Amino acid sequence: MPPTLASLVHHSALKLTVRAGEDRLDAPVRWAHASELADPVPYMEGGELLLITALKLDAEDREAMRRYVRRLVGAGVVGLGFAVGVHYEDIPDALVDAAREEGLPLLEVPRRTPFLAISKAVSAAIAADQYRAVTAGFAAQRELTRQALTEGPEGLLAALAAQVDGWAALYDASGAVVAAAPEWAGRRAARLTPDVTRLRERPAPASSVVAGPENEDRVELHSLGTGRRPRAALAVGTAAALGTAERYAVHSAIALLTLITERSRSLHAAEQRIGAAVLRMLLAGEPDHARAVAGDLYGGLLDAPFRIIVAAGGETNGDALGALAEAAEAAAARSGEVVLAVPEGNRLVILACDGGAAVAACCDHAAAREAARKTDDELVVGLSAPAGPIAASTAYKQAEQALSVARRRGRVLVEHEHMAAGSVLPLLADDAVRAFADGLLRALREHDATGRGDLVASLRAWLSRHGQWDAAAADLGVHRHTLRYRMRRVEEILGRSLDDPDTRMELWLSLKATTTE
Repeated sequence: MPPTLASLVHHSALKLTVRAGEDRLDAPVRWAHASELADPVPYMEGGELLLITALKLDAEDREAMRRYVRRLVGAGVVGLGFAVGVHYEDIPDALVDAAREEGLPLLEVPRRTPFLAISKAVSAAIAADQYRAVTAGFAAQRELTRQALTEGPEGLLAALAAQVDGWAALYDASGAVVAAAPEWAGRRAARLTPDVTRLRERPAPASSVVAGPENEDRVELHSLGTGRRPRAALAVGTAAALGTAERYAVHSAIALLTLITERSRSLHAAEQRIGAAVLRMLLAGEPDHARAVAGDLYGGLLDAPFRIIVAAGGETNGDALGALAEAAEAAAARSGEVVLAVPEGNRLVILACDGGAAVAACCDHAAAREAARKTDDELVVGLSAPAGPIAASTAYKQAEQALSVARRRGRVLVEHEHMAAGSVLPLLADDAVRAFADGLLRALREHDATGRGDLVASLRAWLSRHGQWDAAAADLGVHRHTLRYRMRRVEEILGRSLDDPDTRMELWLSLKATTTE
């Protein structure tokens, strides 16, 4: 601990006597400073023991002493040392009373005790305290390192919590709690997820201090990782601000957890390379070879139905794909699933268990982006139907088809199963389809615009009635011979026969495309 006024009073060589402020002697002393200025406040930083002889003070003027002491207290001065036997044989009552009124500790310094002796005592005590803090910090670093090597992050967090007399928690890239110590701290740490999310939005390294849930403690948050995007975060909760020794312990924990995180990142990159090879073999129709390469790393994933997710983004939105991968991997880690995520330039391929947490996390992530209208990064996601290793290439094509539809519809995510269960009509909203439809029907619309007939409406009625003349004519309110004449004009203008089923199909879809919102 740093020196206090009490420790100086008990210093046998200084012979200091307390004249006021006896109940505030436990205040720590940051420095001892001698000044004879009438107003030394501009040169104070707070926490000082001010030493004076009252050379330039009228120490017997009560109002002047009140103002003097009040300014010292306002500047954070923790104590006043008055040397007797120099300009005053005793401390004037005006100064003693002012110190008592403001609660400022007032120490009487005997003539035989030079101010230099007090300064040396304070300096020596501060140096000793710093040495103890550094020694304790090195000891904490050794213990944290030992725990990290033998017990992993969980052991490191337990050791850190003991060092700071509080609690500690580790968060993954998604802001979820990975581990906490002691055990009761997990629920408290989980309530800080919004603060961790805000911290992750800042470039690493970043830190912040927040009040714990219900202001029950003081929490420091630190991002972990050497890249632009933090890979994890550390929370340290204590009842009060950290001391020097505790600060050393926290910094050591940050360094060790960063090393662990970066090592995990390197292993993750290696796993991705293996995953890419497994995916290529699956898509090439070689499931047995894929199983052999996957081994225990991805083998379990190939034993159950899985889904393939294909995500794509613009040229500058790698962060959006990275966030999607982090969401899937974090959800899989929490549920004990295996997930295969392979980046492919501005695309991402994810292979995850059907009905598992990773697939649900991807859908939730896409839904959140769509709800927030975050379309500036052009993130689009396609999700296949459930499949097995033999049908992996089919599932991949399904995901790509769903991705294409999502892009055309302006959606963030489309599932292939929903595509198959829905109507084909929404697909006609594509600009290319509309351009084809407009070109095919333009001549008929231009004919109608001259007032020489209603060929487009007649064609729609005839096609909707499957070529039944009487029914279509009744719908239009014209004679069937009039309708026959109009259909011959359609054939003449288009140069195509309505007996051709392909022609009828193209005309019907063109009519639907030009009326689809």
